[in-house]
Amino acid sequence: MPAYVIVDTKIEDPIAYEDYKAQARPIAESYGGVYRARGGDMDVIESDLWTPHRLVIVEFPSMEKAQAFLSSPEYAPVAKIRHAAAKCSLTITDGI
Repeated sequence: MPAYVIVDTKIEDPIAYEDYKAQARPIAESYGGVYRARGGDMDVIESDLWTPHRLVIVEFPSMEKAQAFLSSPEYAPVAKIRHAAAKCSLTITDGI
């Protein structure tokens, strides 16, 4: 069953965040990740619980692959760039 990493990002350092994006994508892809949305235009219809800033959605072949990517030694230093450059909420959800 596929799984999706969904990240809402409020970028605070756009230059550093560009570096993050360039490094994160090939690592995600090496774990089977396919970017389905990456910061495109949004039309927020309802926002009672949450008002997103910038959404990224990456599809992985399984929950295990998504978790392996996020906890991988290759991604750890790249995640530090994201943490320094942006505030984020991140979740992994099973697909159907």
